[in-house]
Amino acid sequence: MLVPVDEDPERRVPRARGRRAPRAPAAVQEGRAPGVVALVDGEAAGWCSVAPRIQHHRLMRSRSIPMLDEDAWSIVCFVVRAPFRRRGVADHLLAGAVAFAEAEGARVVEGYPIDAASGRVSSAFAYVGSTTLFERAGFERAAETTSRSGGAPRWVMRRELAG
Repeated sequence: MLVPVDEDPERRVPRARGRRAPRAPAAVQEGRAPGVVALVDGEAAGWCSVAPRIQHHRLMRSRSIPMLDEDAWSIVCFVVRAPFRRRGVADHLLAGAVAFAEAEGARVVEGYPIDAASGRVSSAFAYVGSTTLFERAGFERAAETTSRSGGAPRWVMRRELAG
């Protein structure tokens, strides 16, 4: 089951530290969910960040990830707790993120995953997802980036929505 992060006040998301700390609470206070949570038997198993690209300030200023559509929604990060890894949670998070973006009126959703063609990816670099994960969810490769994660190239992957 997937729920937007701010719909269940009993589930508190740890507060960010540093420069990003003011942004997450502001998004929630304005009624914007900063992503989706995957629940397994009522326990939080993972989280996925999804929001309009313009709300991702670092992404908007990125020199290594090209902007193909300013109106796109961006999926930038996955977190899956260790006991739930390798059980398909990331697939469910991605499907939930797409459904959430579409329900909010998104026309297109983008992700910026690594191309794991060389094999298994360290969990330290898997937070952006893999091209195979996004391809399974109906995304297409739109542009190679100059960004690399763990030595692997990253791609802009897009999926058009009915929105």
